[in-house]
Amino acid sequence: MIKNPKIALAHDWLTGMRGGEKVLEILCDFFPDAPIYTLIHLKGKVSPKIESHKIISSFIQKCPFAEKKYRNYLPLMPWAIESFDCSQYDLVLSTSHCVAKGIKVRDTALHICYCHTPMRYIWDQYDRYFGPKEASLMLRCFMKILRPRLQKWDQASAKNVDYFISNSNYVKDQIKKYYFKDSEVIHPPVDTEFYMPEVKNNESPPFYLIVSALAPYKKIDLAIEAFNILKQPLKIIGTGQWEEKLKKMANDNIEFLGWKSDEELKWHYQHCKALIFPGTEDFGIVPLEAMSSGTPVIAFQKGGALETVLENKTGVFFQEPNPNSLLKAIEKFNCCHWEKNILRQHALEFSPEIFKNKLKQFILTKTNGKIDLSLSFS
Repeated sequence: MIKNPKIALAHDWLTGMRGGEKVLEILCDFFPDAPIYTLIHLKGKVSPKIESHKIISSFIQKCPFAEKKYRNYLPLMPWAIESFDCSQYDLVLSTSHCVAKGIKVRDTALHICYCHTPMRYIWDQYDRYFGPKEASLMLRCFMKILRPRLQKWDQASAKNVDYFISNSNYVKDQIKKYYFKDSEVIHPPVDTEFYMPEVKNNESPPFYLIVSALAPYKKIDLAIEAFNILKQPLKIIGTGQWEEKLKKMANDNIEFLGWKSDEELKWHYQHCKALIFPGTEDFGIVPLEAMSSGTPVIAFQKGGALETVLENKTGVFFQEPNPNSLLKAIEKFNCCHWEKNILRQHALEFSPEIFKNKLKQFILTKTNGKIDLSLSFS
C-alpha cells in the first residue's frame, strides 16, 4: 500500500461555475493539496476554493483568442491533455465531459473519472453542433474528416481509466455504448441549503424561466418558438455561442438576462411560474435547483430529467422535441396543483452530503489495499 500518496485532479476547462465545477469543488475538499490540470483557466471565473489550488493549464491557454474561443481548439484538445506530465502521481481523479479523462498516468497509478458525458460533440449531439443548419460548409467538411479521428482517440483514452463514475443512468448507458465500460452512478450534488423556497411568495408568478448555457444541444430554440406562439413572459438566464441567433428568433415577450449572480438566480427560481427544461441533458442540476426553491419543472421526457423530475409531483414532461408538444405540456401544467414541500423534499435526495458520502465510499473502495487515503478522509 502506498503511504502519503501523490494525488492530482484533472478538469476540462475552468471558465465558469456550472455543475461540473461543483463536483470539482468537492474533490478539492477531499484533496486540498492536489494540483488541478486543465486545458484553460480564466482567473476569477471559478470559486476561490478551486483557485486556492495550484492550477496547471495547457498550451491552449496561450493560443490566440483562447479565452473566448477555446472550443475552436477542439482538434488540439486530445494533444493538449496528453501533454501534461503526471508520472509522479499515484492517484488521478478527473471530472470530464470532453477530454479530461484522456490525461495520461503511469501504469501503476490509479485513474478514477467522474464522467458527466462522453464527448457529446462527436457522439450523440454531433448534428446539433455540426449539422447543415448549425455549421458552415467548410466546418462541416472539416469535421467530417476530424470526427472519426476524435472518436477513435476518445475510445482509446477511455481504456486508460481504471474506474468510471457516471452522473446518471443515462450517462451510464452512454459510457457502455461508446467506451464499452461499466460505471457506477453517483448523481451530482445540488446546493439545497442555498436554494430554498421563499415563504412569503403567495402571488401568482408572472413569468416562466430558462437557466441554461445557450448551446445548440440545449434546445432553447424550441422553447423560444413555443413562447413566440404562447405570448407569455419567458426569462432566459445564460449566455453562449447561440446567443445572437436566439435573440433574433425571439419576440418581445422573451427576455435575455445573461448570467446572474447566485442570489439573483435564486430569486428567479423562487418567483417564476415554472422552469422550462427543453433539451436532452446528461443529468441536469438546474431542475433540482428549481425544485429545491419550491418551483416545478416542465421538461423534455428524455435523458437525465427522467431521473430528477417526478411526473405530476415535481413537474410534467413533453414527449416530442417540438414547440407544439411543449405547449401541450404547459397547458397540462396549468391544470395541476403543486406543493412546495413535495418539491423541496425530492430535491433533498440530491443534497451535497449524500453526494459526498457516496463519492468518498467509492474512492475508498477502489483504492483499498493500494493507496492509503486515511489522512485525506480522517
